[in-house]
Amino acid sequence: MTSPLPIVENIWTVRAPQTFLGLHVGTQMTIVRLTGGGLVLHSPVAITPELKAQIDTLGPVRHVICPAMFHHLHAGSAIAAWPQARLHAPEALQRKRRDLRFDAVFGEVPHPDWADDLVAITIDGSLLGETVLYHKASKTLITVDLVENFSHCDHAPTRWYLKLGGIYGRPGWHPLLRATYLNRRKARVSIQRILALPFERVLVAHGDNIEHDAGRVIREGLRWLL
Repeated sequence: MTSPLPIVENIWTVRAPQTFLGLHVGTQMTIVRLTGGGLVLHSPVAITPELKAQIDTLGPVRHVICPAMFHHLHAGSAIAAWPQARLHAPEALQRKRRDLRFDAVFGEVPHPDWADDLVAITIDGSLLGETVLYHKASKTLITVDLVENFSHCDHAPTRWYLKLGGIYGRPGWHPLLRATYLNRRKARVSIQRILALPFERVLVAHGDNIEHDAGRVIREGLRWLL
């Protein structure tokens, strides 16, 4: 696990190892400092005492967001570290994780704390249930499962999985996982709304963040859906 890495003003990321069905896909938490000074933790990773101390230097943690159905494993760790924070998640995930105390449904209606800073768009028609965030000041799109973007992978089985799916060295979504998009018409409308945002970079959970020509790169990575 890494320390918070500054991306642009008021945004940091933390990388952590993560496996899925034996594949080394990794994960990423994004930290956003809001205009009011409070922090949002998006897709939390495991919170160690060292990481907590580092995050506390950035500001008070006010909100913890589980943005999609498969990005909740460490929500309990985050709330244990900052019990005063509000926990947000999609309604379907809240039904799945009845062991957690949720404070709000995460969707397109903004919480007053971040209404001036963030725009949320839910990707309809997908079992992943992701809502992406757009940080207005920095033109940064904050995502988890919008695309995978692995330019390099040391784990041979994962590398071959990516190569067989045609997404090693290029952003995209593995053909085996495209089945999670049950209603592609609805999903396409959501993706077009996202592509209409003037984002300049995209933060992703699995692989490398996209720092250049982000709109074109995402459009190309989602060509199978569009």
